[in-house]
Amino acid sequence: MLDTPGICLEQYALSFQNGFLPDSPPLQQLPDPYYSPWESIVANLPSRIEERVIRQSVDELPILTTSKLASEPEWRRAYVVLAYLTHAYIWGGDTPREVLPPCISRPFIEVSKHLELPPCATYAALNLWNFRISQENADLTDPDNLMVVNSFTGTKDEEWFFVLSVALEAKGAQLIPLMTNAIQAASVDDAVLVKAHLDQLAEGLVELGELLERMYEHCQPTVFYHQLRPFLAGSKNMAVAGLPRGVYYNMGDGEGEWRQHSGGSNAQSSLIQTFDIFLGVVHHATGEAKDSTVKPPVASKGGFIEQMRKYMPGPHRRFLEMLVRTANVRSYALSHKADSPVRDAYNGAVMSLGRFRDKHVKMVTRYIIGPARGTPPSETSSQINLATRTSTRMESWNGQGVTDGVHGTGGTDLIPFLKQTRDTTKAAACYSD
Repeated sequence: MLDTPGICLEQYALSFQNGFLPDSPPLQQLPDPYYSPWESIVANLPSRIEERVIRQSVDELPILTTSKLASEPEWRRAYVVLAYLTHAYIWGGDTPREVLPPCISRPFIEVSKHLELPPCATYAALNLWNFRISQENADLTDPDNLMVVNSFTGTKDEEWFFVLSVALEAKGAQLIPLMTNAIQAASVDDAVLVKAHLDQLAEGLVELGELLERMYEHCQPTVFYHQLRPFLAGSKNMAVAGLPRGVYYNMGDGEGEWRQHSGGSNAQSSLIQTFDIFLGVVHHATGEAKDSTVKPPVASKGGFIEQMRKYMPGPHRRFLEMLVRTANVRSYALSHKADSPVRDAYNGAVMSLGRFRDKHVKMVTRYIIGPARGTPPSETSSQINLATRTSTRMESWNGQGVTDGVHGTGGTDLIPFLKQTRDTTKAAACYSD
């Protein structure tokens, strides 16, 4: 159960059964017909993108208010719809569009403020609040039982990519009480219970790794890289993809502002960051992408992983902040001698998380580096986006520095960042006093 003594998880919008996923499946449509102009476009998003009419469709939208959103599920649904419309509008043409019209900017910023999220396609929009189930009471830990509500491409590959993350969240929800209970056990010096929870966590991380590898079943690397990934890109560090200044959110009446936001990234998963914080793994990698044509941004406080907490729903972010203050298992484990049961269990959990990240690095190499070396499909070769520009750069490198400069959708220098994050995780293990 999630009712851990000393830690009330309800206030952080964590589901008893599903962790960071909502208690009930997300809304598939806003109930008030007032919002039908949004819903009618997003319902046929893949065809509108393919027919190159998405921008015209969005430009013709009326400016709707958020006054008719009556519940949190409705606010979340509005966020999902506007996130999909935003990224489809920006990336749904031969060149990216730098200016977002008021019919999107105004309601999206209002909705984002309510949910304490940035106005872009975050992990919450793409995964946490964008799934449906095959039947009532379906097992959310099995991706075969899940489907997406909205899609950029309409492909099974895209659907599988997203629902697998939903299944991972559902599976990982079972590990949250182990961690919160271990914190409580450490605070009362119950070494036996701390060890037991750490051992269970290590086993659970192995199962998550096995579930992650199911990605290969229905998601083809070329489809992911060339068709889906360009729509996941943000507006930060995206000069290489045609957005040197980011995106201008036009509010109308001469008002607006340039914004730069990271795109959807698994680093925005509160679950993954929960593992790090619980185990005392501190990541300092900034993930800043290298681009000689762009002036380096002013360094922001904290590494990329910490910055990604700004892209999480407010209550989830506050859960992580609470965990930072209360996590004590690493210090407790280090207070025990090397080769002690508690220390061994702690190291085992750390290395299990490190092996999970090993699988992620291999997956990214297969889904991004491999397709980037290949020839782009003829229908996308003339476009300017994250996929085509990365492939062009790969050609010019002639096999040297083959992974440097490959930008993630979040704007990172992808492979070096992931490897450093993986190495930092494993380095948290301590085998000697």
